[in-house]
Amino acid sequence: MVWFAPRVLLTMLAALFGGWLGEWLATQWALPTIPVTLMGATLGVGLFVARDAWRGSRLSAWLSRPEGGAPVSSLGLWGDLAVRAERALRARERDTAQERERLTQFLQAIEASPNGVVLLDAGDHITWCSRVAADHLGLQVERDLLQRITNLVRAPAFVQYLADPRPEQTVVIPAPQGNGQLSLMLRRYGTEGQRLLLVQDVTVRERQEAMRRDFVANVSHEIRTPLTVLSGFVETMHTLPLTEVERDRVLVLMSQQTQRMQTLVGDLLTLARLEGSPRPAVDDWAPLARVGQAVEAEARGLSAGAHHLSFEWGEALEVGGAEAELASALANLVNNAVRYTPAGGTVRIKAQRAHDGALHIAVTDTGPGIAAEHLPRLTERFYRVDSSRSRETGGTGLGLSIVKHVAQRHGGELRIDSLPGRGSTFTLVLPPTRLRAATPR
Repeated sequence: MVWFAPRVLLTMLAALFGGWLGEWLATQWALPTIPVTLMGATLGVGLFVARDAWRGSRLSAWLSRPEGGAPVSSLGLWGDLAVRAERALRARERDTAQERERLTQFLQAIEASPNGVVLLDAGDHITWCSRVAADHLGLQVERDLLQRITNLVRAPAFVQYLADPRPEQTVVIPAPQGNGQLSLMLRRYGTEGQRLLLVQDVTVRERQEAMRRDFVANVSHEIRTPLTVLSGFVETMHTLPLTEVERDRVLVLMSQQTQRMQTLVGDLLTLARLEGSPRPAVDDWAPLARVGQAVEAEARGLSAGAHHLSFEWGEALEVGGAEAELASALANLVNNAVRYTPAGGTVRIKAQRAHDGALHIAVTDTGPGIAAEHLPRLTERFYRVDSSRSRETGGTGLGLSIVKHVAQRHGGELRIDSLPGRGSTFTLVLPPTRLRAATPR
C-alpha cells in the first residue's frame, strides 16, 4: 500500500492535466468542450500508463539480466521497488544457503558418528535416518522413510520400550541380521512429540563383559580349589595328631597346591603384562638357536627321559622382538606337548622358513589329539578339553592364551591342527619382517 497511493495520485494528476489541456484546446479552437476534455484526460492517463509500461519493460529486462550485470537507472519508483525487492530476495537466498549449509554439515557430522540416529515423529514414523542406524537396524534409507519403525524393527523388547511413556535409559536387543547386540536409547525433542532414537552397536562391549565375568568366575574357581585344599590340610595338622610320615605327605601336598597357585598368578601377571605393554620393537634381534636352547633344556627337564624329543632349529636365523616373550610362548607349546603325550611318545620341534619368508615353528606330538569342536576355543583363558587331566599335569589353562597374545604382538599367529588318536601340531608363525639371517659374531 505504500507504493500504491502515489501511483493513484500521479494517475489522477495525469488525468487532470490532460483534461485541462483538452479544455484549453477546445476553447482556443472552438471545439466541443466535454468530448475534447475527456479525450485530453484519457490521453494524459494513457501517456502516464505508457510511460509506466516502458519503465516496467526496462525493469523486466533488468531483472532478467545475467548475474553481475550493470543495474539500470532512471526507473523511478519502480526501480526503487525493484532494488529493494532484489536486495531482500538476495539476503533471503544467502540466509537460506547458509542454513542449508549448516544443516548439511550437521547431518554429515551425525553420519560420521559411530552411533546411529533415527528421528521419529509423534506417530513413531521415521522422518530421517542416518546410514549407520540403517545398517544396524537393517533399514533402507530411501525406502523406509515415513514408515512406522515398529513395522520394521519387531523385537518385542524394543516395541515395549517404544510404547512405554517413561522408558528406561536403554534397551538391548539382538541385531536384526542376527550378528550382534544393539543398545537403543530414546530422547524427546521439539514440541510435537518427536523423539530421537540413538542406536549403538554393543556387540564387542557385551562380549568383553561376558569374557570379564567368565574370567573372574574362572580365576575364583581356580584359586578356590587349592585354597580349600590348603585350608583343609592346615585344619588337619592343627586338630589331628599326625605321624611323621603323614605330616610329610600333607606338607608335600600343600607345597604342590602352593606351587599351583604361584604358577597361576605368574601366568595371570604374564597375560596382564602382554596386554598392557606396547608391541615389541622389530629391530631387537635374538638368535633363534639361543631361544631354542632355553626351551630345549626346560622340555628335557620336564620329560625326564620319558619321551623321544627332537629339536630342529634349521638354518642360522635371528628373530626380531621380545626374546623372553618368544621363549615363553615356545616353552608353553613344548611343555604342553610333553605333559599331554604319554610316556614313550614323541615330541618334535621343527623351525623352518616358509616360501613367503615367514618363520614356522611347529611343535608336533603323538598324544591323544583334540576333537575338532574344541579347536576354536583352545586359546580362550582357562578353557580345557579335559579339566581333570589338565590339573593332573599341572596346567593352568592360560598357556595357549599366552602363546596367542605373544604371536599377535609380533604380528604372527598360532595355528592348530589335531585329530583324535593322531596327535597334534601347534605352529607359531612369525612374519618375514621379524626374521633375518644370523649375522656372524
